[in-house]
Amino acid sequence: MTQALDVRDVHASRGAVEVLRGVTIDVAPGEICMLMGTSGSGKTTMLRAIAALGSFDSGSIVVDGFALAPGPVPPESKLKVLRRSVGMVFQSQSLFEHLSVLDNVTLALVHALGWTREKAETEATALLTTLGVAHRMAAFPRQLSGGEAQRVAIARALAPDPTLLLLDEPTSALDPARRSSLGEVLRGLAAEGHALLISTHDVDFAEAFADRVAVLAKGVVVEEGSPRDILSESTHADVRALLRSPSNEPPR
Repeated sequence: MTQALDVRDVHASRGAVEVLRGVTIDVAPGEICMLMGTSGSGKTTMLRAIAALGSFDSGSIVVDGFALAPGPVPPESKLKVLRRSVGMVFQSQSLFEHLSVLDNVTLALVHALGWTREKAETEATALLTTLGVAHRMAAFPRQLSGGEAQRVAIARALAPDPTLLLLDEPTSALDPARRSSLGEVLRGLAAEGHALLISTHDVDFAEAFADRVAVLAKGVVVEEGSPRDILSESTHADVRALLRSPSNEPPR
């Protein structure tokens, strides 16, 4: 099976710090892979490199057949194919505050892909309906709950129908009920054939919804496999540190 994402031996530095020290990971269509690790392990740096929002120094990244080369991020004029193949949902959602929900979702379709307004609104309405937030189309981001904003951000990322969807710490602002709801949405997207790579340190979320997890520590993948094998049975020190991180401790 052709991989939606193929990352090989990627290194990336930020200033004098080598953040990624040889990351290798792939994601297949229809798979939910969660890239796990404690804060500072390099998860966001890896996602941004895949989305051509940050540079990498060496190695290779191929998204749905589109190859990114090491070095500075290419100009947007050379990334049109990639922009149709990968969508990214940021931890803060990064919705445009001055635009309505509908306008947030249609913006790239109209201005980047050249769709007519009518076609873009039809697609956006269908996505927002599927994600359960069509009734908020006229609302502005400040009027949305955390869960609603997350779904709108997913709709925006899905609008160009990307092969690969990247999500950066999607559960960080959600309560348990909304985490479960989000997980079901992501399962539905995977069932439609999308590949999902999700950065998270949320062990419960990974155990419930990941097909595969890869644990990143000190810039390299130290463990990879099924959630049960890695999160329940691993004896690796960095995996145990992840399990002991404050966000995964039971309430006292």
